[in-house]
Amino acid sequence: QEGIPIYSDYLTDNLYLLHPSMAGASNADKIRLTARQQWFDVEDAPSLQTLSINSRVGDKVGLGGILFNDSNGNFSQKGAYATFAYHLMFSRSELDLNQLSFGLSAGVIQSRLDETGFDPDIFDPVIRNTQISDNYFNVDFGLSYYFLDFFAHATVKNVLPIKRDIFTQDLESTNQRRYLASVGYVISPRGSDFSYEPSILFQATDETQERSIDINAKVYYAVTFGRLFGGLSFRRSFEGAEFTQDGRQVESQKLQLVTPFLGIDYKQFLFAYTYSYQANSVVLSNSGFHQITLGYKFNERRERYDCNCPAINY
Repeated sequence: QEGIPIYSDYLTDNLYLLHPSMAGASNADKIRLTARQQWFDVEDAPSLQTLSINSRVGDKVGLGGILFNDSNGNFSQKGAYATFAYHLMFSRSELDLNQLSFGLSAGVIQSRLDETGFDPDIFDPVIRNTQISDNYFNVDFGLSYYFLDFFAHATVKNVLPIKRDIFTQDLESTNQRRYLASVGYVISPRGSDFSYEPSILFQATDETQERSIDINAKVYYAVTFGRLFGGLSFRRSFEGAEFTQDGRQVESQKLQLVTPFLGIDYKQFLFAYTYSYQANSVVLSNSGFHQITLGYKFNERRERYDCNCPAINY
């Protein structure tokens, strides 16, 4: 996919990577650094690194920036995004949260395909046995709504139709649009230090009509120095891939990812670890996907809202 791959890092307080409308939405400015590696026992397995920062400027404007590096075998991409967001407050005071946010990100991406390692004796008119690279420009647009303990997000990624010369033109589409929509609610029993956040994320690609859903359960525990959090996410695709084993009957399997995660907010710092396991009968490796998130927040602007809204209050 073009741009930053969509994994489960949004569950470790990294919503801005998915939704440009979250730039400056919190009551503090945030820096996030992530590193993700798939299949440690597979050479040239997919890996991703991101660095992001977002902040509020004045009462209503949010700004952000993202750098990322993504590699997968012979294909890699690097990119940078700049974000402008606008936040409308409908609250009667800063005690009750009622915020609608809009965000627009513009990004430049460099894609690279390395074909120098392919066998030159195997003739294929598509393979050029060189290093091919090209630059692209695209934009993402999204909105977010927070009302007390409820939240919802909707984002369209890669809005513009782009011709990518790096691939075979007879097979390549100019449509890389992807749609994201999510909702959730934070439940906090009276007198308890625990709070619970069920949520779902739906995503769909326009050209290939691929669809998937994340079903998430997240738990927070308040402590004197900050909070502990953890949870479980289950991702399942709606479409299946057909395969055969030992020449037997054709079968179909749908992508299934089980992702537990743990994290800690210690004063101004955040540390989180995410592990994803592919729960399918046919997989490339059983070693799973590992990701670490490091964060820092600064420049807190106001008192926390009188609601259980971790993405805004923390």
